[in-house]
Amino acid sequence: MGRTAVSRPAVRRSRRGPTRARKAGPYDRGVIARQSQIVVDCASPMRLAVFWSRLLGGTPVHRDPGWSHVDPPGGLRLAFQRVPEPKAGKNRLHLDLAVDDVSAAAEGASALGGERAGDLVRDAVGAFQVMRDPEGNEFCFVSP
Repeated sequence: MGRTAVSRPAVRRSRRGPTRARKAGPYDRGVIARQSQIVVDCASPMRLAVFWSRLLGGTPVHRDPGWSHVDPPGGLRLAFQRVPEPKAGKNRLHLDLAVDDVSAAAEGASALGGERAGDLVRDAVGAFQVMRDPEGNEFCFVSP
């Protein structure tokens, strides 16, 4: 009578004794999560989704009056969530957007309802312009 092969997980040895090899997954090597989207608190989700879609591309999606989003090509989803309180102070997080021409990008964003926040900054590495979206959320155009 012949023996049938039984598949068993590989056993690795460690200082603590044998351990079972586990299947590789998307959160290996100490990674707990992956980025899904960036959510911006705001008064008018639809207005901001339209502004950002015109700035970065993609189609604004209005799920309901309190939630809209845009999926820019090659970028991370930007979602906009209605909150009752107004924006207070400077953002603790902002987006840096790569552009070829900072001044031209600032002009284009201003035509869409954004505004400059300060002067164009140039240094030995490149240039950047701090901007605000229609609700005052800061972002920067940067050029190497």
